[in-house]
Amino acid sequence: MSQKVVTRFAPSPTGYLHIGGARTALFNWLFARGRGGTFLLRIEDTDRARSTPDATQAILDGMEWMGLDHDGEVVSQFERAPRHAEVARQMLDAGLAYKCFATQEEIQEFRDAAKAEGRSTLYRSPWRDADAATHPDLPHVIRIKAPLDGATVIEDAVQGDVTIRNDQLDDMVLLRSDGTPVYMLAVAVDDHDMGVTHVIRGDDHLNNAARQMMIYRAMDWPLPVYAHIPLIHGPDGKKLSKRHGALGTREYRQMGYPAAGMRNYLARLGWSHGDAEFFSDAEAQKWFDLDGIGKSAARFDFKKLENICGQHMAASDDAALLHELKDFMAVTAQPPLSPEKEAMMLDAMPHLKERARTFIDLLDKAEFLLANRPIEPDEKAAAQLDDPARAMLRDLTPHLRDATWNRTGIEALMNDFAEARDIKFGKMAGPLRAALAGRSATPSVFDMMLVLGQAETLARLGDAGQSRN
Repeated sequence: MSQKVVTRFAPSPTGYLHIGGARTALFNWLFARGRGGTFLLRIEDTDRARSTPDATQAILDGMEWMGLDHDGEVVSQFERAPRHAEVARQMLDAGLAYKCFATQEEIQEFRDAAKAEGRSTLYRSPWRDADAATHPDLPHVIRIKAPLDGATVIEDAVQGDVTIRNDQLDDMVLLRSDGTPVYMLAVAVDDHDMGVTHVIRGDDHLNNAARQMMIYRAMDWPLPVYAHIPLIHGPDGKKLSKRHGALGTREYRQMGYPAAGMRNYLARLGWSHGDAEFFSDAEAQKWFDLDGIGKSAARFDFKKLENICGQHMAASDDAALLHELKDFMAVTAQPPLSPEKEAMMLDAMPHLKERARTFIDLLDKAEFLLANRPIEPDEKAAAQLDDPARAMLRDLTPHLRDATWNRTGIEALMNDFAEARDIKFGKMAGPLRAALAGRSATPSVFDMMLVLGQAETLARLGDAGQSRN
């Protein structure tokens, strides 16, 4: 491909970054990054009622968390309104658009009559070919002159060729009577001016392509490549909505999913590269192509998401995972880790990240090292600390004081201790878990002892070995 690839993500600020929008941004990011191209971000903020700084910031935060870096400054569509109006007037001057003085009441009367008579309600303005000398001094809109016959073919990289009869396209309004540009005009002008070569977006915009192509052709601009991707559905096959659970990236972030896992899962949601399920960003950028996007809607599956996220956590660098964990704790308003606990978390990370699927899982598994003495066992763990168990812990403690504090040394001592009492180590594990973590479901006893260190382990065993009051 000789022309440099330029893609864009152009969300409307609705207060959060929808998970479907995040996937659209991801596809654009992967396509550009994998080809040494440019990935741009445009905020379509022409709806001034909803377009607040907070709503825009929510999108930027979602993009940052997802790791989808964009090139250049963020473009505000609203701020480009004078340019949009300029293009409409150029078409007007060239005879490719016209002033329409029809009122809303007249248009509605036409549609009501057409409906009653069984005719097409597509409005055809009587002002399309009117002599300018007959124009009244009244408010008016500017409409494009749509082709009256033939067909418009959208050569879509995902959907294939989509043909729309031109007699189904109306003379779209370009400028409203107050001089403000409509969305369709703004999108086409912005995409052209930003040099966008590939428009990758949801297939709910497919019909818009035919209308935007009218503007491109009127201005004699080269068309971009269109790629309209199917929407995401819920597990029930219906359009993803609140009834299916979380919708925004902020919610997934607060649920503790790692960003790398989200990228992997969303990339795989509607796109495939052979049988690959788990892959890195570098692999995704190398492999991603529009040919791999399916035509059918993808179904969101939380179990698959958790599985992919678990694989990414297990494969992550320990220090990088700790950094993400601290970020998760901050955005969920949890107290920060002390330097001592942070160091312990880093030491424990190889043991904690195995089989963890979210940062909530990770913190749950780390509860033993985040807890402070005296450890208060939960009901199930407390049942493990009966009088014989406490006596066993008191007997064990002196042996551990002389142990070589590594896995080999601790395991050998524990096995010798169990053999001398003619019991299996499993009989000791329950009381040890209760003493060290206050819970019955924990990382392995040996992992906990190594992470806690000899002094803290002995102190916790000493506390638990005391007789009940």
